[in-house]
Amino acid sequence: MAEAPLKEAIQGKDIEIEWMPFELRPYPTETLSTKNERFQQGWHQSIKPMAERFGVKMNMPQLDPVPHTHLAHEGFRFAKEHGKGNEYVEAVLKQFWESSANIGQVSVLADIAETAGLDRQEFEAALTERKYEQHHKQALRHAYYDAKITAVPTFFIGTRRVQGLHTREALERIIAEEIDGNQH
Repeated sequence: MAEAPLKEAIQGKDIEIEWMPFELRPYPTETLSTKNERFQQGWHQSIKPMAERFGVKMNMPQLDPVPHTHLAHEGFRFAKEHGKGNEYVEAVLKQFWESSANIGQVSVLADIAETAGLDRQEFEAALTERKYEQHHKQALRHAYYDAKITAVPTFFIGTRRVQGLHTREALERIIAEEIDGNQH
């Protein structure tokens, strides 16, 4: 949801998005059950109405429980090294939120990686061998302890930390303030 207004806010500007891994419930912590009352309440009262407000297609995941995402993040590192990081992230998000793809499975992630223009066999091998496991763990340590991220989404725009959902206009204002502040 947060990506749509951000992409609108940076359109036509020389600004690059850099995705960074973050997991609310990293393995081995249990993930959420979509049947959980709190999950259902959050979906119907917050996530679904916000997605509609921002014009983002999202369906409640049909997987129960929701899969762990460490392999998807490790796949991101592979994709980033091969110049397809953003394409991969967008494809993973789309497949999970629109089609309930099980992004905890290597074969599903390999399908997604292939559609993003990555070599399926190399990708599968990297995930099966856990080539990026340590890199991912290091990225999570950075997120939790150095960047002190506690909420999704969290953006760093220039020197500012921006948490939560914001409109295109609010993000444009923050970007303009950061650009103006860096020019003085």
